[in-house]
Amino acid sequence: MAFLCLIPPASALQLDPYKDDLFGYPEILRTADGGDYVVVGYNEMRDINGRDAVPERRVKQNYVSLQPKRSQKDLVVTTEVGPVKVMAAGNLEHPAIITIYLHGQGGNRQQGMNDFTFGGNFNRLKNLMDRNGGLYLTPDFTDFGDKGEAQIAGLISHFKAQAPRAKVFVACGSMGGMLCWRLAKDSKTAEDISGLIILGSLWDDHFVGSPAFKRRIPVFFGHGSRDPVFAIDKQEAFYQQIRGSAKGYPVRFARFESGNHGTPIRMTDWRSALNWMLSVTPRAVLGCGNKVPLWQLCH
Repeated sequence: MAFLCLIPPASALQLDPYKDDLFGYPEILRTADGGDYVVVGYNEMRDINGRDAVPERRVKQNYVSLQPKRSQKDLVVTTEVGPVKVMAAGNLEHPAIITIYLHGQGGNRQQGMNDFTFGGNFNRLKNLMDRNGGLYLTPDFTDFGDKGEAQIAGLISHFKAQAPRAKVFVACGSMGGMLCWRLAKDSKTAEDISGLIILGSLWDDHFVGSPAFKRRIPVFFGHGSRDPVFAIDKQEAFYQQIRGSAKGYPVRFARFESGNHGTPIRMTDWRSALNWMLSVTPRAVLGCGNKVPLWQLCH
């Protein structure tokens, strides 16, 4: 006897505009792959000196709103591998969307909560979450290996249990990308993630065929063309590998022309990237244990 596995309809949530005139891409030089690949013009005189009151240290005041400070908290979350320190801004009780930023080498949980560095782009992300009923999290973690993965997996599990219908997006800067790819290969955590944002980071050929890949979760890449840490040619090749491995796979790439290693953190249009991801419905993991389209019956 067949029965229908009831699944809630996909969320129609889209993030409302917030300072789009300041944070939208200033110059699109080229597009390809039906718009999935864009080359964004980047100019230090315009995008750093013209944007920051103190270059690379403090953005001009009109780029920032401190409204999320009213909900910002420094928390300790208990996980199976111990306590995890995490900063939070937004709706802790019933978030409609959860965005987590994982820092790179030498960073900490405060990096992604800093309102004034990276051209105010983290402040914009905080405001997008706070003003749209979402939750923004920036955790500390031990390393980029097994322990760090377990800590972030535990963090995701904790907040997902509190808000099971919330879509969870994990953004990883630089070496933090190692954790993004590790989480994608963990079958349990991959069920809870609705998208990955990879900023100035590395690639992982084993993502293709992973549980997250099989669910077709969307992936966004942002990368500077002059990145001296992770070569853009290899990251672009990986983007094409994903596209070629599954027809119509939801993956996008923003190349910041003349940008450096940290440019994607400063320049990525968070609202555009997240709204695209919110419009994508990954394959569901049904109670009957199958990953199938939503219309299919379980036997």
